[in-house]
Amino acid sequence: MLPELLPRPAPIGPDEYRQRREALMAQLPPNAAMLIPGASLVTRSHDSEYRFRQQSDFYYLTGLQEPDGLLVLLPGRAEGSSVVFCQDRDPTLEAWMGRRLGASGVEQQLGVDQAFENAQRDVQLAALLDGRELLYAPLDNPEATSLLEEALAQAQAGVRRGKPALKGWLDCRPLIHEMRLIKSPGEIALLRHAAAISAQAHVRAMRTCQTGVYEYQLQAELEHAFMWQGASGPAYSTIVGGGANACVLHYIENSDALEAGSLVLIDAGAEFDLYAGDITRTFPVSGRFSDAQRALYQVVLEAQERAVNAVTPGATLADIHHGVVHDLTKGLIDLGLLEGEVQARIDDESYRRFYLHSTSHWLGLDVHDVGTYRLDENTPRPLAPGMVLTIEPGLYIPCDDDIPMAYRGIGIRIEDNVVVTALGGEVITDGVPKQVEAIEQLMAK
Repeated sequence: MLPELLPRPAPIGPDEYRQRREALMAQLPPNAAMLIPGASLVTRSHDSEYRFRQQSDFYYLTGLQEPDGLLVLLPGRAEGSSVVFCQDRDPTLEAWMGRRLGASGVEQQLGVDQAFENAQRDVQLAALLDGRELLYAPLDNPEATSLLEEALAQAQAGVRRGKPALKGWLDCRPLIHEMRLIKSPGEIALLRHAAAISAQAHVRAMRTCQTGVYEYQLQAELEHAFMWQGASGPAYSTIVGGGANACVLHYIENSDALEAGSLVLIDAGAEFDLYAGDITRTFPVSGRFSDAQRALYQVVLEAQERAVNAVTPGATLADIHHGVVHDLTKGLIDLGLLEGEVQARIDDESYRRFYLHSTSHWLGLDVHDVGTYRLDENTPRPLAPGMVLTIEPGLYIPCDDDIPMAYRGIGIRIEDNVVVTALGGEVITDGVPKQVEAIEQLMAK
């Protein structure tokens, strides 16, 4: 029997992309321009490329899913303030690489004011930037910096003819990333869908898991479920770590067989319309937790649940993380893996032997999404409705001689995706169980 398809949410439409561009341009000073290159194909080996994935800022402002695009924003331009350069229509190349929108298709389908094909870019871009005194671009992008240098050369030549000098350039990323931090209802719908696909895949992996199955076979089950539901694939490299492999935070080899009596940690999420799901679950290969596994798992679970409940407008990720550190440290002391008072073990950072990472990150078009975590060096950013984040505490117990045998090599992480609403935090990944009893019931053969 084929898996049931989840109902697809509506894609982001041209009107929302236009509103984003207008909101961005409203923050620019007069006579400024902004240049945002899209992504290019990346060579995998010889003459084959990796599957194309659009640059997130460019996609956020255009919705264009073709390589080698360039967005130019020109506030106040009479002929239209948003201009896109796109791939040329070429029947021969399209026969090999697929159909392209071309300039007319970009204008009609994406709602930009004007579009040109890349063959016209050198001439048209110089004309578009003529007289603009301040340029914005992503300064970490080599193509963008090359365009800025060319614009500077053009402007310097124009000064001799009495035209305004180019005063300089600024990084556009802080402006765009501040906008991306608050998700629209349409974006949240896409994130919900990515989360639902991801949860369904994790359930499939739990049901498939048994002794002797290889980590890569569970990876295959997950990624099959992603793509069956229309996701482009995983939002990041899938982690399937059995036994002590779970203690390697970014373990992606996924090459070992799963052993009886061990746990397996899966960190995997689907990407749908470029929006990411990001779920971690840890469960017993054989379907039942041992006493030591259950005890350690409960420490992580209770810390995770309290952290989820702490998500509310005005709270900060720093405070949530501090709460998790307290809960995990207390749990480690209760289990005999640390000694002394809770605050003393926090102060001397003894807990970091077992908990190496932060509790949360933003989620959106990128799995570790953009946006600062602090308003300044001393002020954590308060949560606000429309933000989307992860809650993912974990414990990773090394196989060292001073560790009780029952706990050695256990890695546990539990991660959910949470939308900040006016009423608190809404978990959108609750389609996959995390309670011990619910996991064991799901996995019962």
